[in-house]
Amino acid sequence: MKKAISIWSFPFDWPLERKLAVAREAGFAGFEIDLTESGPVGMTTSAEDLRAVRRAVESAGLQLSGLATGMYWGANAASADAAVRQRAEAILRRQIECAQHLGIDAILVVPGAVGVDFVPGAEVVPYETVYRRANEFIKAALPAAQKAGVTLCVENVWNKFLLSPIEMRWFLDELRHESVGSYFDVGNALLVGYPEDWIGTLGKRIRRVHFKDFRRNVGTIDGFCDLLSGDVNWPAVMQALRKTGYNGWVAGEMIPPVPFYKHCPEVLIHNTSRAMDAIFALEK
Repeated sequence: MKKAISIWSFPFDWPLERKLAVAREAGFAGFEIDLTESGPVGMTTSAEDLRAVRRAVESAGLQLSGLATGMYWGANAASADAAVRQRAEAILRRQIECAQHLGIDAILVVPGAVGVDFVPGAEVVPYETVYRRANEFIKAALPAAQKAGVTLCVENVWNKFLLSPIEMRWFLDELRHESVGSYFDVGNALLVGYPEDWIGTLGKRIRRVHFKDFRRNVGTIDGFCDLLSGDVNWPAVMQALRKTGYNGWVAGEMIPPVPFYKHCPEVLIHNTSRAMDAIFALEK
């Protein structure tokens, strides 16, 4: 498996160049970048500037492992508001465009939300409505994704939707398309189940993996913690991943670096790299 680090593991105010340098120093091979409104990979970033980002990553000795975005939390693809749904569609189209220019073959997609506890005032949408609209949302983007050589990877996130591995598998299989898969997040699964169980159920559908750890007794977003310091059964996770034959990118996604690392946040990146090396070595 190939070791990457998410851009969200770094202080938000660090310039991209510093994030890349620290990632390389810590021993990562890949870097998962994100689409933002106006960052280095933004909604209006030119193709030339996107290619410059790719060159900067490669010059730092890294590869771009994936493209995420936090913008779906403000644009529910299953919203009752048509304008909000259109905004989500624009975000997904832009992700596909950016991925093609950046040479990335998989993007993280949140296809809709029933509700989001950590977003104040988030809209609540009936579950069946979300399922139908999420299916339509992904299906509409598949031709563009296939043409661009990009896989739309649906992540298991805290959106009160696709709450079991069987349901996630059914959702993906209903789309019947090679350009859709799973972006499996180990830590996110712990709130509602067991990551190793999800991995076994999703199998070859998993196209990207996020490593996070989580403490069940906290039970909120504050329960995310350093790798190996939470309740994830890492030997079982690695055994399950190896059984599926997964050998792709695994990105450490350590959110948030603050307040847990108020000082010297680069230490988090190095600690994450060492922890991932130890996890990769389990059960060999």
